[in-house]
Amino acid sequence: PAEGGGPAPSPLPGGTPWECAFMKAPLDYGEPDGETIELALIRARARDQNRRIGSLVYNFGGPGGSGVTGLPAFAGDYEKLRSRYDLVSFDPRGVGRSEGVECATDKELDAYYALDFTPDDLAEERTLSTAQKKYAGGCENESGPMLPRVGTENAARDMDLMRQVLGDDKLHYFGISYGTELGGVYAHLFPQNVGRALFDAVVDPNAGTEEGALGQARGFQLALDNFAKDCVARGDACSLPGSTVAEIEGFILGLLAELDKKPIPGIGDRKLTQTQATNGIAQALYSKEYWQYLEQGLDAADGGDGALLLALSDSMNGRDQNGSYSNIQAANAAINCVDFKERFTLGQAKERLPEFREASAVFGDYMGWALSSCSQWPVPGTWEHPDVSAPGAAPILVVGTTGDPATPYEGTKAMVEALGEGVGVELTYEGEGHGAYNGGSKCVQNAVDAYFLEGKVPASGTRCK
Repeated sequence: PAEGGGPAPSPLPGGTPWECAFMKAPLDYGEPDGETIELALIRARARDQNRRIGSLVYNFGGPGGSGVTGLPAFAGDYEKLRSRYDLVSFDPRGVGRSEGVECATDKELDAYYALDFTPDDLAEERTLSTAQKKYAGGCENESGPMLPRVGTENAARDMDLMRQVLGDDKLHYFGISYGTELGGVYAHLFPQNVGRALFDAVVDPNAGTEEGALGQARGFQLALDNFAKDCVARGDACSLPGSTVAEIEGFILGLLAELDKKPIPGIGDRKLTQTQATNGIAQALYSKEYWQYLEQGLDAADGGDGALLLALSDSMNGRDQNGSYSNIQAANAAINCVDFKERFTLGQAKERLPEFREASAVFGDYMGWALSSCSQWPVPGTWEHPDVSAPGAAPILVVGTTGDPATPYEGTKAMVEALGEGVGVELTYEGEGHGAYNGGSKCVQNAVDAYFLEGKVPASGTRCK
């Protein structure tokens, strides 16, 4: 259930089975002979064992995403790479079956996610503060001993242990979104152990909590602008009111304002609130393929039916149709809050709202208030931002998408520079969505495949469409 439930994954084409295992790792790497935890792994063996290069370890991001469910879900996209690699993924510590962090019951989470996370007055601010305190307290009660130890640096050390357990001299790695931050920290700690590594949808390693949130606000606003432009270009074929980008986004803002006053029917007895609608809109902007559902959801909500936007929000929050939650958001909070030192009170978050509203009319308030999410966390954070400098590491392919909402394109160049001269190799996808390899560009796929399968490093600065 912590991984999202569902049946065991079906065998791959040709009948290759999925292999699952647990790996023991130190709870505290400062005490390597002390208490251990178990980390969940999954593997599909390479098709051509005679030409096998090694294991290719995936992290699909979050932080908080389960690799044990993620790899089988997307395995079809990586069949070419499986020709010469064992595909491997894992639940990082605190995630899924790897001593997964828990914070609240399903019923409590339904109520929590329905709250107004963009308070309009002092009473709503007090309600939000109380809820944040209760949520953090639940995490401490259910998972206290794990909370100080689920950070990215420990996860990177787990990956090096995994490399050794898998029998590989080098770690070959495919990191997406937060997985690029994890990969950067690994490269900093173990530069001599880096094999062929891809960072796709790159987190800006220089950004602290506030800079990262502002970047996301701008990124989601850019993606919404592009969605609205597409709607305008389709004319009457688009069901949303408005003949300009400003008019369509004005319609969205008006809808959210109405939901703030009065939620509408959603799924079952649950209503669609302003916060859940904003969350659902953001979820639909992760991929251009979801734009059709965003259009349908906004149109339906305008007519009083909030089911589709609520379903999109549920997907973001890890809720299945039966009302069960994975631990993706609990793990996300635990990892982010132990990684980053900054602690913003609600008052400090409120002071920064003008800058966030300037970054995004639609997402500014939501992202700005979210600065306070670690304000009452029971353990301290580790860094202002991660160190990813990796002098001496093998070339790492760093791929950014110009229209990426969640990890804005500017982070790509920042990662290349931070990795150091001769390490980061920049590849740009001029397109939409979060993640380039699965974004539909043959140019990107061919470059990445040649890098992993043949060791061909593209020229830094290469651009694809």
